[in-house]
Amino acid sequence: MGANVEPAAGVCIEKHCPVLCLTIQRPPLNILDLATVREFRTKLEEEARRDGVRLVEIRSAFGTAFSAGTEIRDHFRERAPEMLREFHALIRSVLYAPRPTLAVVEGYCLGGGMELAMACDFIVASVDARFGQPEINLGAFPPVAAALLPRLIPEKRALEMILTGKWITAREAFELGLVNRVANKPDLEEEVEKFRQGILGKSPRVLALARRAVRLGSREAFESGLREAERIYLDELLETEDAEEGLRAYLEKREPKFEN
Repeated sequence: MGANVEPAAGVCIEKHCPVLCLTIQRPPLNILDLATVREFRTKLEEEARRDGVRLVEIRSAFGTAFSAGTEIRDHFRERAPEMLREFHALIRSVLYAPRPTLAVVEGYCLGGGMELAMACDFIVASVDARFGQPEINLGAFPPVAAALLPRLIPEKRALEMILTGKWITAREAFELGLVNRVANKPDLEEEVEKFRQGILGKSPRVLALARRAVRLGSREAFESGLREAERIYLDELLETEDAEEGLRAYLEKREPKFEN
């Protein structure tokens, strides 16, 4: 299977027909700043609809991290509305992509990176992958995870991850149903190929219809949940001093002093 590779500032496109691969390449941890989020969405929406594409894969150029999240500086009050708007538009583009989507996860998969992965239809992870929503430690919360994660894993475990910032291993994510397959690092590509063939061996048209049918009941619930989570973030969270303190403390490399 030959590859047609098109480099970009933060996202690399590889076309292994019938697989479209979008690879994040922002070393060392693939932090998603606004420019990368916009680029990612544009590339996805342009390329996923092209004739011959039957599967979209999202992965990292580095084995150390799928993505450690969105840019911290974009979470301050003056930038947060634009950041949420752009990032949530990207999440919707992944969720409602015209082709099935597969996240291949190695290393850190945190914050917005985890939200991006969970927006995909499937996740195949290496055994060293670590999943987490650490926003609470910065005086914030993850709106996409708040709306989506309790639909993917038991609510109490979702609450634990979001309210304590606890990370989980790839094995734990598999047991919870968040991840479809886990492989040892040397076997990851073989496992991805096996999973890929399970999708590509089906009728593309029937696959699209079945995928749409499965999502019938969840789209409206997700949209209403995300809208309200976004409102709480912008109208209530950002009005607190603790939200600003958490971000400042992180950038200044000190413990936050939350005062309620």
